[in-house]
Amino acid sequence: MATAPTTYSPSQGLERRQQQQRRRIFKEEDWVRSDGRGFNQCRPAFLRTGAGNAASGSAYAEFGTTKVIVSVFGPRESKKAMMYSDIGRLNCNVSFTTFSTPTRGQGLDNKEYSSMLHKALEGAIILESFPKTTVDVFALVLESGGSDLPVIITCASLALADAGIMMYDLVSSVSVSCFGKNLVIDPTAEEEAFQDGSFMVTYMPSRKEVTQLTLTGEWSTAKINEAMELCLDACLKLADVLRSCLKEAANAG
Repeated sequence: MATAPTTYSPSQGLERRQQQQRRRIFKEEDWVRSDGRGFNQCRPAFLRTGAGNAASGSAYAEFGTTKVIVSVFGPRESKKAMMYSDIGRLNCNVSFTTFSTPTRGQGLDNKEYSSMLHKALEGAIILESFPKTTVDVFALVLESGGSDLPVIITCASLALADAGIMMYDLVSSVSVSCFGKNLVIDPTAEEEAFQDGSFMVTYMPSRKEVTQLTLTGEWSTAKINEAMELCLDACLKLADVLRSCLKEAANAG
């Protein structure tokens, strides 16, 4: 009696071999980044305000293939106005479009990113300036190309400024990936997939204050210091880009 034919997919084995090859490449000390950047070089950044018409403020950010749009609504009367508060409320929501990642159908609200965005922005906003009201921040990732959260945070800061929300300072955010002895700034999605660890800083440059720091993987003290130095320097330069964007928008208006 003949047995049923067994199906198999040669492409799976090919994909596995390609992944193993990429992993070996990232372990080499002198590997070359796929987009040709140096290890300490960030992707080209394009930022602009006024990306959404109905919102109080909005911004669009494009870092390499990572594309994000953020809309800010408010301050508006809080739904929880019955509970009097001397300070305003900040709500943050991060979601991904269904076509933002290579795997279709993964466009969902990201609760972890929403919480981290809230934490990054909360320390920068003067909440006392809008008591009994709420500011809502909605971030939508149009295309996920790596370093998504730092781009979301930076874009949200620009959108808040565009909305006229009082802030202590603009917020910029940058991440670093660790590959053995190498540190790589502003990693792509492919690089993040094979990293040994990640380090992200959210910073208010004028006040020299860190509003958020996240760390994954195993890091030596020396590596942490090196990553911190790289991130803070990049955050300072990114903040200059944000200010230039706001000045251009003000002059154009």
